[in-house]
Amino acid sequence: MAIQTGKSSGAASERPKKGSRIVRVFIVDDHPVVRQGVGMLVAQQPDMEVCGDAESGPEALQKMMELEPDLAVVDLSLKDSSGMELIKDMQTQCPNVKILVLSMHDETFFAEWVLRAGARGYITKAESTLKVVDGIRTVMKGDVYLSETMSSKMISKLVSGYGEPDKPSVDSLTDRELEVFELLGNGYGTREIAEKLHRSVKTIETHRERIKEKLQIDTATDLIKHAVQWVQCERAT
Repeated sequence: MAIQTGKSSGAASERPKKGSRIVRVFIVDDHPVVRQGVGMLVAQQPDMEVCGDAESGPEALQKMMELEPDLAVVDLSLKDSSGMELIKDMQTQCPNVKILVLSMHDETFFAEWVLRAGARGYITKAESTLKVVDGIRTVMKGDVYLSETMSSKMISKLVSGYGEPDKPSVDSLTDRELEVFELLGNGYGTREIAEKLHRSVKTIETHRERIKEKLQIDTATDLIKHAVQWVQCERAT
């Protein structure tokens, strides 16, 4: 297995080989505009087609079991559900569907998590949309697709002799709690996080309390300080 970096290969104009099968792509994102944009990009490729889409994990799982796509482009923040949970569920219910994550979240914090959950690549929404095409082709070849920066980071970890998360306490957080923790560390307030994750303020406040309990943090101020320090540490490694 190889790791393909996010450096564009110009593969958007690649022609399918004679007799090759068209890659059937399923798109999972809670934003209709994103689903439409990715769908149009995929439809422009001669070796790909969109076979379906969904805005939530349960809906996506049901449709993929019926449509049997080759690959799913999955966001981590979905309507009333978590993309991480969907990835884990797909490992048992749709094991033949390869997974490429396309998310707003910084890959520094989530790429390693999604790879361990079963995904084969990670792209942030801040990158060029053509990266999605490169990512799909790379994953379909059996390789892992990451940005050059993240690839170097993971190789450095491997060479250094540690592949487990370097913050065991943070590793105890659920997928949603980690999303909240990361956003807190990036300076977002509770209401802003609620808007970004399409959750109520009360729900985010509950996540904050659970994070404090798991990390043995006493005050809201200490929680913010801990989150900021963790973000800075992760980016520095």
